[in-house]
Amino acid sequence: MTRLFTALVLASLTLGPTTLLAQASSDEAALIAKARKIHEKVITLDTHNDINVANFTEKVNYTQDLPNQVNIPKMRKGGLDVSWLIVYTGQGELNDAAYDRAYKSAIDKFDAIHRLTKQLAPNDIELALTSQDVRRIAKAGKLVAMIGVENAYPLGTDISRVKEFADRGARYMSLAHNGHSQLADSNTGEADGKWMHNGLSELGKQAIAEMNKWGIMVDLSHPSKQANLQAIRLSKAPVIASHSGARALCDHSRNLDDEQLAAIKKNRGVVQAVAFRSYVSKEKSALRAAKTTEINAELAKAENFTILPRAEMMRLPEAERAEYGSKLAAFRTKSNPIVRERLKEVAPDVNVKDFVNHIDYLVKKIGIDHVGISSDFDGGGGVEGWDNAAETFNVTLELVRRGYTEKQIAKLWSGNLLRVLDDVQKVAKKLQKQT
Repeated sequence: MTRLFTALVLASLTLGPTTLLAQASSDEAALIAKARKIHEKVITLDTHNDINVANFTEKVNYTQDLPNQVNIPKMRKGGLDVSWLIVYTGQGELNDAAYDRAYKSAIDKFDAIHRLTKQLAPNDIELALTSQDVRRIAKAGKLVAMIGVENAYPLGTDISRVKEFADRGARYMSLAHNGHSQLADSNTGEADGKWMHNGLSELGKQAIAEMNKWGIMVDLSHPSKQANLQAIRLSKAPVIASHSGARALCDHSRNLDDEQLAAIKKNRGVVQAVAFRSYVSKEKSALRAAKTTEINAELAKAENFTILPRAEMMRLPEAERAEYGSKLAAFRTKSNPIVRERLKEVAPDVNVKDFVNHIDYLVKKIGIDHVGISSDFDGGGGVEGWDNAAETFNVTLELVRRGYTEKQIAKLWSGNLLRVLDDVQKVAKKLQKQT
């Protein structure tokens, strides 16, 4: 029983319903005001926001309130100070030609981020390379961009590219994504039990050493459990999981079990809890997906429209596929509001409370100094209540509801992650001196 509820029960014995409701409303207003004050004071930092280079042009860019989840207007509205923009490359074949294509794709994204901060919106957002940069930029009233690399696949077999990526601004990197890379096994190997390296490859072990040397945080959010445990043992600096949940609450291979959490705590690293529906609540996400399919099928039948499986759609000749895509988009525009309304009763959405449950679990399991916050916006992330950067305040509000102090919230939003970055860069300077 919460203190507020207990107080309301006691008050109801002596006060009338009108007085009681007024008191509840006053208490809620005070809580929101407290949360707002904390939110405006702390540096809020989200470690994982994917990007599309098409949104970094002179005509279309982050100075506009685009339909995506993260851009400058949405960050301003929600009070999100720091966005880690992601150089993501999907997993491809393990050969030189594929590595070259991946490398070019990665460089395009590095260049896009630099274009945003240097040409498109230099007065609004600036690239940070250190924790001191973050604090300086935020104090000046500007937003902060930082760079993470999701999947080190673009390194190919050229380990010198680790330093190149660091020079381009990368401050964390994962060694695999959805599929085994030349560097590490992926969590996706759990699906069929097939592994390529039984953890890290020899090249992957070299990559860990190079990342330590050049000040890039080792990210554990996509590799396999064995790869992660090996990386923690090898790393001479603290590690991070840039966007992962607690597996004890949601049994997904992308989440971290208690053994990995304990190893990260011992390493002095940090886990950035992720607001990604299917990593927050498997049950809610599965039910919602099933009911969405069911309702869409019913609505499509009424419209005499056939929803094709994606694989079947992709087999259509190009012209037919384009025509079908236009019809599907029109159907979705009409059906989506109906689907959302009907889902409220039969399949409630994964929400901020569910997300903060992961933060609570992680804090209790490994301590307040080892937990942070991430969204995976524009990469599939988001929950009801925090579905884009404009809604960032709602996370702070829920933390305040649960009794977290300003000092604790400051650690969760940015303090812990920046502490790890500082430690990683101290280790890097020491290693560079040794060589």
